[in-house]
Amino acid sequence: MNKFKLSLKLFAILLIGFTSIATISTDHNKYFEISKNIEIFTNLYKEINTYYVDDLDPGHTMRIGVDAMLEALDPYTNYISESEIEGFRYITDGKYNGIGANIHEIDGKVTIIEPYDNCPAQKAGLLAGDVIIEIDGKSTKDKTTDDVSAFLKGFPGTKIDLKIERPGESKPQKITLIRDEVIVPNVPYSGMVSDDIGYVTLTTFTRDAGKNVGDAVKKLKADNPNLKGVIFDLRNNGGGLLTEAVNVSNIFIPKGEMVVTTKGKVVDWDRSFKTLNKSIDEQIPLVVLINKGSASASEIVSGVIQDFDRGVLIGQRSYGKGLVQNTRDIGYNSKVKMTTAKYYIPSGRCIQGVSYKDGEPIDIPDEQRTAFKTRNGRTVLDGGGVKPDIPVKESINIPIIKDLLKKHMIFDYATKYTLKHKEIASVQDFHFTEFEDFAAFLQQKGFQYETASERVLEKLEAQVKEEGFDDVLQAELKKIQERITTEKKNELYANKEAIISLLEKEIASRYYFQKGRIQIGLRNDEEIKEAVAVINDQKRYESLLSQQ
Repeated sequence: MNKFKLSLKLFAILLIGFTSIATISTDHNKYFEISKNIEIFTNLYKEINTYYVDDLDPGHTMRIGVDAMLEALDPYTNYISESEIEGFRYITDGKYNGIGANIHEIDGKVTIIEPYDNCPAQKAGLLAGDVIIEIDGKSTKDKTTDDVSAFLKGFPGTKIDLKIERPGESKPQKITLIRDEVIVPNVPYSGMVSDDIGYVTLTTFTRDAGKNVGDAVKKLKADNPNLKGVIFDLRNNGGGLLTEAVNVSNIFIPKGEMVVTTKGKVVDWDRSFKTLNKSIDEQIPLVVLINKGSASASEIVSGVIQDFDRGVLIGQRSYGKGLVQNTRDIGYNSKVKMTTAKYYIPSGRCIQGVSYKDGEPIDIPDEQRTAFKTRNGRTVLDGGGVKPDIPVKESINIPIIKDLLKKHMIFDYATKYTLKHKEIASVQDFHFTEFEDFAAFLQQKGFQYETASERVLEKLEAQVKEEGFDDVLQAELKKIQERITTEKKNELYANKEAIISLLEKEIASRYYFQKGRIQIGLRNDEEIKEAVAVINDQKRYESLLSQQ
């Protein structure tokens, strides 16, 4: 028996030894491969730099190589160069040094989409629709939005000269701005959507998100003693700081509850995050709004609310980003932001989408997702985002509306509208009543859009022709095309209400900025209406959170 135990012990020691040798050997091979490939890459660059027919820009060439390498990983692992540090600061702190305007490329021209209230761009008189054609005497032709954005950023107090083209004016004009620190509020609006139901929107999880949401909820309660419920809007909130997700959850979840656990390759970096403070309100009925633009920290908060059965989720399935990123300094004031872990919310699920197409998560059918249980025993699923308790169809997914937005027709018409109207009524009283003028504008612009049905029909026509059946089926296919064309003509008016809602939001933003856009949007928002109905029906609210 002793000999048998001794043999077992000897075998175990030998096994550990062989495993250690194998591990060391594997590590050695891995590091050799890394060293070898770095040397090959360096030699390759030296040869190209020396003998290639044209001169190379080292920064540009290396950036292409770095981006290509990281592209093979996931969409959230990125290289942040020295020139991009200001943008990174905005993501984490909600502030940056610049002029304070949202810019975007429209028809190949970098255009002011929205100047932020009380920031240098707005103070200098820049308007939505202005096209930036020169910065400090240098043309913006063929420059990307990122290129222009980098030029616009700079130290507070520094001067910048812009030449712009303004719709409705024949000559370009020069505008001088003084850069400043731009602080973009993460809670741009909170208020009442009915006599007894409050609303808070959070746009990003930058620093103090938890404090700012908490302050907004406290104010709603203090100003409205009969507050019956709160609607918390996380739609199109792409996330931010993990710690702020914990702080925001803590507003509605008691102290000492587990919110999120992170697990990655480096075990020493694994963390569990619990709520640390006394909650603000654990009882008031709560509705959280989410959509496919709600990601990362937004999914932690909405998932936590769902896992604790603390509130009802309304909207569309969220994005599906269950990954944690950390930044590492890599020299010369540059960083790499890389995925280091996955996160798991209280039920034990990870909501990460498992595969991507064109940088977007691919939708995972429910039958392929693993089931978990909430505190009350409700079934929830992992993978591919957080699924709302009450799904609501999103109007911007309607084909004609998607195309109106994609081709900037709503934006361009709002620019035209502001040229004719120097002012509008208050947000509460403004109503857009010129839909026929908008329809005429679309006709004047030659607006056309192609439906998915037409794309399928086009392929079918080509296939029919290739197989020699065009003589037999051509008449039938023509009838289908005519029917689609007729339906498309009616579609503009069939979606009149949803289009007017978008027009009102865009127009209101020109006069009352982001706060006005949010306020007027609440008036026609189907998800807000559903949230109010749920809070007003206590029996339905409670049944949604009970075991099903």
